[in-house]
Amino acid sequence: MDIGQPAPDMVIKATNVTLSLGEAAARVEILRGVSLRVRAGETLGILGPSGSGKSSLMAVLSGLESATGGEIIVAGQSIIGLSEDALAEARRGRIGIVLQAFHLIQTMTALENVAIPLELAGHADPFTLAARELEAVGLGQRMNHYPTQLSGGEQQRVALARALAPRPALLFADEPTGNLDAATGDAIIALLFRRLRETGATLVLITHDQDLANHCSRIIRMRDGLIVEDSATAALPAAG
Repeated sequence: MDIGQPAPDMVIKATNVTLSLGEAAARVEILRGVSLRVRAGETLGILGPSGSGKSSLMAVLSGLESATGGEIIVAGQSIIGLSEDALAEARRGRIGIVLQAFHLIQTMTALENVAIPLELAGHADPFTLAARELEAVGLGQRMNHYPTQLSGGEQQRVALARALAPRPALLFADEPTGNLDAATGDAIIALLFRRLRETGATLVLITHDQDLANHCSRIIRMRDGLIVEDSATAALPAAG
């Protein structure tokens, strides 16, 4: 199937995407022909139980893992068949990622955790930009602290600032409140959606939590490596 070029407002265009692991009798089909379109500005929640394929779908759409087959165009670039180095280059500046684990470098301050990736990507004045991003997530007074000196919620704020600092077209968030208590998680979700409005990034949110997914404008449900439901929602406003 020739999917052509994506429309200008289409941030994700994935067609018949497959992912399998192992060989012959040991082969396991993780994604079994997933097709998905996501427009700029959408907030998409991907729901499903453990083993449904939702995190694997995020991994191939974000270029963290190579799909076995199909076609994926993200932020205007095809990412099928690229080497790991080429995938990393494709992600740079186009895709931000926030995970359940914060993945901060323990020997760097909050400011350095946000600034160093910007510096490596060639941004002008990365420390000024990083400081501005940390101010935007409420950490203006904590930017010179190390991760071990920050609470879990503060570390996730640093991770969010790092992901959005390059102004990516697309932000993936995989269970971003999974390591946080309920009150802190609610505050992070409110911050996440506020920063999306401020930066204009499109969101793909991976979660098993229906209440969390309800903040998105659209929800898809996955089961056994397939999308089994795709529907618009009332998009509950995130508090804050």
